[in-house]
Amino acid sequence: MASAPASPTATAMAATAAKPNLLLPVSVAIPSRVLLPTGLVCSARSPPLRLRTAAASASQALTSPVSAETPEVKQMRVETEAALEWGGVCARLAGFTSTAAGRAACGEGRVPVGQSREESERLLEQTAAAALLPAPLDFGGVDDVSASIAAAAGGRLLAVREICGVGSSIRAARRVFDQVKMLSEGTPDGRSYTPLLDILQDCDFLTELVQRIQFCLDSTLSVVLDRASDKLATIRKERRKNIDMLESLLRDTSTKILQGGGIDSPVVTKRRSRMCVGVKASHKHLVPGGIVLSSSGSGATYFMEPRDAIKLNNMEVKLSGDERAEELAILGVLTSSIADSEMKIRHLMGKVLELDLACARGSYALWINAVRPAFTDRDSDTQLNPNSECSVFIEGIQHPLLLEQSLNMVKESTEVGKGQLSDEHLVSQVPIPLDMQVRNDTRIVVISGPNTGGKTATMKTLGLASLMSKAGMFFPAKGTPRLPWFDQVLADIGDHQSLEHSLSTFSGHISRLRKIVQVVSKDSLVLIDEIGSGTDPSEGVALSTSILKYLASRLNLAIVTTHYADLSRLKAVDDRFENAAMEFCLETLQPTYRVLWGSTGNSNALSIAKSIGFDQKVLARAQKWVEKLLPDKQKERQGLLYGSLLDERKLLESQANEAASVLSDVERLYNEIRSEADDLDSRVAALRATESEKVQQELKFVKSQMDQIIKNFEVQLKNSELERYNSLMRKAEAATASLAAAHQPTDFTFSDEENESSYVPEIGDKVYVEGLGGGSMANVVETLGEDGSCMVQYGKIKVRVKGNKIKLVQRGTKDTSASSPVKAKGRTPRRSAAEANQDGNVSFGPVVQTSKNTVDLRGMRVAEASHELQMAIDGCRSYQVLFIVHGMGTGAVKECALGILRNHPRVAKFEDESPLNYGCTVAYIE
Repeated sequence: MASAPASPTATAMAATAAKPNLLLPVSVAIPSRVLLPTGLVCSARSPPLRLRTAAASASQALTSPVSAETPEVKQMRVETEAALEWGGVCARLAGFTSTAAGRAACGEGRVPVGQSREESERLLEQTAAAALLPAPLDFGGVDDVSASIAAAAGGRLLAVREICGVGSSIRAARRVFDQVKMLSEGTPDGRSYTPLLDILQDCDFLTELVQRIQFCLDSTLSVVLDRASDKLATIRKERRKNIDMLESLLRDTSTKILQGGGIDSPVVTKRRSRMCVGVKASHKHLVPGGIVLSSSGSGATYFMEPRDAIKLNNMEVKLSGDERAEELAILGVLTSSIADSEMKIRHLMGKVLELDLACARGSYALWINAVRPAFTDRDSDTQLNPNSECSVFIEGIQHPLLLEQSLNMVKESTEVGKGQLSDEHLVSQVPIPLDMQVRNDTRIVVISGPNTGGKTATMKTLGLASLMSKAGMFFPAKGTPRLPWFDQVLADIGDHQSLEHSLSTFSGHISRLRKIVQVVSKDSLVLIDEIGSGTDPSEGVALSTSILKYLASRLNLAIVTTHYADLSRLKAVDDRFENAAMEFCLETLQPTYRVLWGSTGNSNALSIAKSIGFDQKVLARAQKWVEKLLPDKQKERQGLLYGSLLDERKLLESQANEAASVLSDVERLYNEIRSEADDLDSRVAALRATESEKVQQELKFVKSQMDQIIKNFEVQLKNSELERYNSLMRKAEAATASLAAAHQPTDFTFSDEENESSYVPEIGDKVYVEGLGGGSMANVVETLGEDGSCMVQYGKIKVRVKGNKIKLVQRGTKDTSASSPVKAKGRTPRRSAAEANQDGNVSFGPVVQTSKNTVDLRGMRVAEASHELQMAIDGCRSYQVLFIVHGMGTGAVKECALGILRNHPRVAKFEDESPLNYGCTVAYIE
């Protein structure tokens, strides 16, 4: 193979390399390192295809919309899209896409839908610009390379074909951008195609990576070019020279064999990856010193490697291996470059997909003769638009899927030839246009009318139009249709009966209505078909009325179909309701499929049965029953409706009174806390001053006592003999210890036996509560049970404690006023009798929490917390108190800490957390 001449691109790339004459200089014969022109080093045997989590996450965020949907909301969305046949619209849109990724997205129903009004407006702008394109954009060469990019990022070496596919897709994306840019520059104002141009405006087309791929690989033959590296060119040159010598030698040998009668015709072939010649088995002596590599099926012919060809064959095997190793090194470098650019490539391909879908929406809009919708706001100024008093104002809308069926029939008729289908037949297949007008103050629209009259189709048309407008799609209508932007479209359409889940028709509807009530929001559109059906009519009406009144204040708009006349009467008592009826022609006894807004329709069940050809006698008997039941039934339904409204009014009044009472209590408590908080600083300052004065006085007294002990010791020491020094010293130490013991904080140990046998809490008693901060005193304000538990109050704090956790200080009157906190001399942690006997007379340090005797295990894993606690215990001085803060959480760290404290040899005892000290355990270290 001849080396291809260096291109200007290659020259420019080589100029930036570490060595001017090498594009990819290789350091050893079997390449282990390859140096890119930019200085990136890559291992040939194990390319450094780094998994960059941040980049992968960012690229995924660019290609797939982030959704905060709960499972319930997602399930409702999927079921609603299925009921409205959104998948059918997406499938039609797939026929107008130009890329494989676009067709896959539409086929799977993954057409992007705006998550906000601004995003939907942007999608509509893109569709409007795409509809103005004079010709479709050329997306040729854009392939779905997501699998190749993922493989590169995952550490797999890409093949030549895969790398060339990535490069050609990036080049094709650049060509698409150039087309849009040229169109934009060719327009007078330059703004018509700006929405399309903005899609790819900020994309990185990775020019350097594309040039590198083009320079190193031949996309047509899927091979690595000689110019990819100087070493590859040298290896291939030597290999071609060696092959020429080997083939020349084998041809000469084969000719000699032919002349010696050893073969009928010269044979030069390859066996076991080595070049050889063919010779008859009986004439193998014509190849002296040769090696038999193989034989024919009959064994009559041997394929032998001549002795002189062994060295050349060995060289061919070595050069072939060197060439493959160098090719793998180059592929490894290019794969690494693709992996490093994963985020940029995914972002670019995502934008190309967005442009493809925008062009498909524009083409689809032209095919069905659709118009661009506009989003309304209920608070808009009516003076700006005479129709702005309507939140929904759509004239002549047609269901897109029904319209496309008629368009396909027209197309087929045109292709086959005129006269195949009559004009009357074609017109009859065109869906009848519908007018929709919903006022701003309307929240519930009740559609009534006959069966097969188009109620469900009307509701589906509005729901599908809402989804299409959110996705930036136009729909067939007249003028400029206007409707709100709905954050959710929730539908209960069809029979949800399920034998698998034991759901009847009615329970299936109710189950779905329950989900709708749970997830509905202020900006939602709700579509309910035949609400309250499948059960007793009176109960169905009552339940439907309650549901609709509940939804009226919690959504943007609801469209409901029904055969219950009572639901149509809700408009008279609630302005948020509006009626609509499907027109029915009494002359032809056929529905006209037109909506009469503000009217109430009849089911016309008897008329429809008559048009079908039902027995007239049966219909006449049914008409008599209708006339008899109608007055009584109307009175009964009116009474039930009136009673339900009264019950609802009483319930609301009761809830309002309860809310007012709660509000009053909250305000009173707030004012009380506020007054206490205002006086808190002065009370704290006074308490500090009092305590400081007491401490100063006690210090003065202790100092004078210590001075007297020292003075007596010095006098006795002067007047005594030397032999009495030790006894005098012991007396002085005893006096000092006695003085220290006299001022040592008093311990309070609660004996369960003593409390259980002798003390019964009464209201007004002053008690010490175990664990209530330094032996502070509290008042008993309420006795709660026969087990001796009671409610105590300490300042503003009330807490329920067991009888064995308190100790009586003073019997008092049944005054439940909060006692002021009294400073006790100290606090001793709770411990069992066994622990007390084990400890003997050993005294620990003061139970005062500081930063030096506290270890905080919160936020740590169990292993980390175990290690930290062990280190803290080992670092404690003897007879020191250690505070372990483990928090509440799941309890795993707490259980670990308690296990260590139970088994550690230095832990004499420990105090578990108390009601006022949750999340902290106190340990006593020997």
